[in-house]
Amino acid sequence: MDDITELIERLSNDEDAVRKMAAFKLQSNIGDPSFAEIFIAQGGLGRLRSLTLHASGNTLAYSLTSFSRLLELDKGWDHVTQELISRVVELIVTHPLVNILRGAMSILVAIVSHPHTSQSARGLYSGPFGFRALKPAIATHPQFLEMLVNRLSSADHALCANSLQLINSLMRDAITNDTDSEWPIFIKRLQELGVIKAVFVLMQSSALQDLAHPLLEFQALTKVLLRRWREVKVDLEVKEHRIALKGLHLASAPDRLDSKSEDSSLRKKHSPEKWRRLGFETESPAWEFGEVGFLGMMDLTDFVRKDEDGFRKAIMEQQTRLPEQRCQVARASLAATLILYQQFEVEKSDIDDPKTYQVLESRTNYDRAFRPLLLQWSRLHSAVLLAFFRLWRETRAELNDFDKVVELIRVLVFQTIGQAPRTRDIQDVEDEMAEMECTQLRNLQMEILEHTYEAAWETHLTHVRNELKAEAMQFVREQRIRSLLQGSWFPVTAAPSSKAEISEMGLRKVPWRYVRLSHNRRYLHYCDYESETTYEPKLEELPQKSLFSLSQ
Repeated sequence: MDDITELIERLSNDEDAVRKMAAFKLQSNIGDPSFAEIFIAQGGLGRLRSLTLHASGNTLAYSLTSFSRLLELDKGWDHVTQELISRVVELIVTHPLVNILRGAMSILVAIVSHPHTSQSARGLYSGPFGFRALKPAIATHPQFLEMLVNRLSSADHALCANSLQLINSLMRDAITNDTDSEWPIFIKRLQELGVIKAVFVLMQSSALQDLAHPLLEFQALTKVLLRRWREVKVDLEVKEHRIALKGLHLASAPDRLDSKSEDSSLRKKHSPEKWRRLGFETESPAWEFGEVGFLGMMDLTDFVRKDEDGFRKAIMEQQTRLPEQRCQVARASLAATLILYQQFEVEKSDIDDPKTYQVLESRTNYDRAFRPLLLQWSRLHSAVLLAFFRLWRETRAELNDFDKVVELIRVLVFQTIGQAPRTRDIQDVEDEMAEMECTQLRNLQMEILEHTYEAAWETHLTHVRNELKAEAMQFVREQRIRSLLQGSWFPVTAAPSSKAEISEMGLRKVPWRYVRLSHNRRYLHYCDYESETTYEPKLEELPQKSLFSLSQ
């Protein structure tokens, strides 16, 4: 206890070297709960907070690390103030030293994650929790998120891990606690800053082991986002949804088709096939998003935004065909979304499930656990949709064949995405989707179907196969026994052992042997003859015999 008292006094010493050494020793011991309790009881927390606010260099780095470890022990929350948060955010934005940035980010992770990880200390901290606690400081330093994303490209793996862990905490809190109108704005801002690209590079890198846990959490959060977007129902009463649908209609260039009408007044009226022309099944498109929700609308609008000319040409191309031969573009897009959703098993992921992180116990599981291609969702959806159009043309499909084409696309996605290794480039996946032939897909489809039936019926089929084999063996055995009881001629086919024997066999005919089974089925009686005759020797005329076994 005297050592702790002396350590606390040294933290406020006038000499910087003394304070630095005391802070260094503190960060090594503060992780011990009993040490932390005595340290706090003797008033050390106030001095530690003062160093965190005003120190610099290594002293600041040690102080930040010590404070973050106290928060990890669920202690020290009464000294977390807006002033402290602003100081830490400012350090992340302005300070270049890695050891300071690590501690600063760890403190923010603890603050943002606190309502999620602990409720016991809520009464000790009167300030806001979660992302809300950081918003005033971020408003003062608007470049905070940009700097945070940029840290993901750092050569220091520990700093990358801390940065990603903080991003995960912010995402988790926004998804959990923000309103339905707030969290999508935050997620979109992160995506615009390049977080998807940065994490994709990290997930395919050789440094995976050092970043495994935050990367797996980011992947799980991505699935949570996809689920949330799918759960949002498309509602024309919502302005954003209404604008998105209107954008789809305008992107299809309806005026070009309506211009064929001679009456200009008719062109201004609502087309009776306004939405069916885009590939919806009815003129009430909102309900058709029921299975994929707003996620399906996002995918379709992203496809149109990236290649509006291609979308317009696809729509106009379908209009030149007979109605039963048209590929329903919107319906195909929704099918592509659902296939990807099922391929990545989005529904099975849970960021709070310990099983999610059990795969990290062995490095051999990394390629199975990490799915970088999930982060390229929009590009994959576009590639799948273009492959749908291609297969529709190649197979000369009609409306009644829509589900058959969907199954071919499912095989394509399984082969190109489901079987892709962790390090495979997205461009290679897109190229394979664009080039894989229909005949190859059909062969793969039959193989998968065969494996599926084998997996489902393996036990039953094995049992039936064994029974049939046993019955066949018994039938052949009985047939041979009946034949031997009646007596049969057999050519002697013993191989010659010398040249002399070969020449001798050339001069004479191959001998024949007559064999008959005794009535008690114990002995085989036989005798050799120079040729086969119509006469069948009786049992007593066969002088030689050998013991007969049913296993023969």
